[in-house]
Amino acid sequence: MRYLLPVVLLAVMSGMLIVRGYVYSSFVPDHRVRPPASTSRVPEHILDGGPVIDARDASKPAKSLNIPDRTIVLTFDDGPDPVWTPKILDILDRYGAKATFFVTGTNTARHPAIVKRMVADGNEVGVHTFDHPDLSYLGTSTIKREISRTQLAIEGAAGVRTALFRPPYSSFADALDNKSWPVTQYVGSLGYIGVFDSLDSEDWQRPGVGRIGKNSTPKNPHGAVVLMHDFGGDRTETVQALAHYIQKMHDKGYRFETVTEALHAPSAHTPVRGTDLLKGKAFVAAVTLSDNVTEGLIGCIAFVGVLVIGRFALMLILAFVHARRSRRRKKGKGLLPPVTEPVTVLVPAYNESKCIAATVRSLSRSDHPIEVLVIDDGSTDGTADIVEAMWLPNVRVIRQQNAGKPAALNNGIRHARYEIIVMMDGDTVFEESTVRELVQPFADPGVGAVSGNAKVGNRDSLIGAWQHIEYVMGFNLDRRMYDLLRCMPTIPGACGAFRREVLREVGGMSEDTLAEDTDITMAIHRRGWQVVYAEDARAWTEAPESVQQLWSQRYRWCYGTMQAMWKHRRAVIERGPSGRFGRVGLPFVAAFMVVAPLLAPLIDLFLIYGLVFGPTGKTIASWAALLCIQLVCAVYAFRLDKEPMWHLVSLPLQQILYRVLMYVVLVQSWVTALTGGRLRWQKLRRSGVVESAPVGPGQRGRSDERRPVA
Repeated sequence: MRYLLPVVLLAVMSGMLIVRGYVYSSFVPDHRVRPPASTSRVPEHILDGGPVIDARDASKPAKSLNIPDRTIVLTFDDGPDPVWTPKILDILDRYGAKATFFVTGTNTARHPAIVKRMVADGNEVGVHTFDHPDLSYLGTSTIKREISRTQLAIEGAAGVRTALFRPPYSSFADALDNKSWPVTQYVGSLGYIGVFDSLDSEDWQRPGVGRIGKNSTPKNPHGAVVLMHDFGGDRTETVQALAHYIQKMHDKGYRFETVTEALHAPSAHTPVRGTDLLKGKAFVAAVTLSDNVTEGLIGCIAFVGVLVIGRFALMLILAFVHARRSRRRKKGKGLLPPVTEPVTVLVPAYNESKCIAATVRSLSRSDHPIEVLVIDDGSTDGTADIVEAMWLPNVRVIRQQNAGKPAALNNGIRHARYEIIVMMDGDTVFEESTVRELVQPFADPGVGAVSGNAKVGNRDSLIGAWQHIEYVMGFNLDRRMYDLLRCMPTIPGACGAFRREVLREVGGMSEDTLAEDTDITMAIHRRGWQVVYAEDARAWTEAPESVQQLWSQRYRWCYGTMQAMWKHRRAVIERGPSGRFGRVGLPFVAAFMVVAPLLAPLIDLFLIYGLVFGPTGKTIASWAALLCIQLVCAVYAFRLDKEPMWHLVSLPLQQILYRVLMYVVLVQSWVTALTGGRLRWQKLRRSGVVESAPVGPGQRGRSDERRPVA
């Protein structure tokens, strides 16, 4: 289920969008209109004849049929429209008039109930193609497909098949030429009667109610086929003119009939049953479902757009405020006494032979007094032996049987000598000032824990650069925001500090979740302690170097975060500090770390939809605008962290590929949680590329110090 459900979910959403695109705009929208051509091959009796052409019998010349005197065949093209067509039907019903509606397949599939009403009210429907192309540009197979798809929609909507046809962009019979006449002949060979018009109301130009009525009135008692439209924009004038027109023509002795009624011919409608009816209804149902699903997705897009833009705006504003406060604190305004007391640094390690020496060596250069406890969690690669062989002062090794990271940290807490405890990962290296910067916030007695600034050391590969952008922009900029809001959700395992009494209060590191760092951070908030961010306490960690390793890590993080949120869910209804975190912190975590990332790939899905089905220009412009907003945030985040900007070259690609990967990981985490699955701890393979930290912040932009690697 963890693998099947994301694939099925993506396939269903893609399928619904394809159906919508197929119905609404076709794959290749064709808006070409052919200019007039020669009429040399059009029979004279067709050019001089009536508006109805019967070319169904290829063995005989095509027939030209006229409408009887004092008979009006009202025809409406391009519908149905959910606003205007029902109003037109109401007027027809009020005056006892009948009309013929030439519908497109797209609108029929979208509004089947209206087409069903047309037929039920005694009106006729005819085929006006599926998406309104000029058929003279198309081959016979494409023309046949246009007509058959429209018939399928009509069958599903009204349960009938029609024998009437009107080509798009047609007018009078005498306008047929050498390009459009073959189309009429071919469509006739398929069993359709061609219906053109005698009078064009020109309502599409919105000339005014009076002009529409005048254009639709015959100059003598002859009958006529009158062309009007019920789709294509504001049809207020058409609706207003129609009632007056019908009443006026009734007073003159005219009757309003359908095409076949006027010609005293059998009905153009043939009931469909069995397989044909089922296929039609299935098609209409698929379109209806795709409409509903797509509307829901559009709502989600709007919601995630508000979330994303709101988050970016909030991050920028609060990060700016946080940076100003930090600068003021460094200048001595409101400065508390420095923290100089020794601290204990815990390094849990399991098979970290490639990294542990660099980690411990970086701690030995610390400019703050520390003791280092390396807790070897049953390593089988000689991790503990490597540390012991280094013979470094103030470094102790504690061996234990393999019991997991939380157990190793709790063991370290029991052996710690000092009241402030720093925790880091076995694949991380500290700068000389990291520990000192990390513990300074403890000068405030209300601070119970401090989050450091975790940074990606191996950032020169594409996947490393993507994670580097995520760490600087998505994690550290977020932490500035959460710091001011006093709802920091996670102290990173790579760099965090705690008061021993706080750890004792919350019961130490819990094994209830796979994200023990998020779990304990939430527990500390609920106890009323502050959790703050120390941006200058930099720790350089080795990020996953393959998609598989990244997948495993983020899968554990996502699932563990969900576990922690569920574990601390009661904070929402509690009072005091716990309630504040539950009603401020948890919603932020849910919105920005779960819901927004889960819905964000919809932006990419609709990007593809817009590129295929249009409007392409607006789609590209919208996506580019969103990317620009993200770029502004990323540039500001990199500036705050004093990072070189050249890694942002990969930001556009990160927003597409990396976000999709994170989406699948998040969906898998949801499935695991909802199905009651259990996820085991997953150890990542390390390469040991992060061996030392830069000498100072100012050197990170130099070409020879682009990253802290060997």
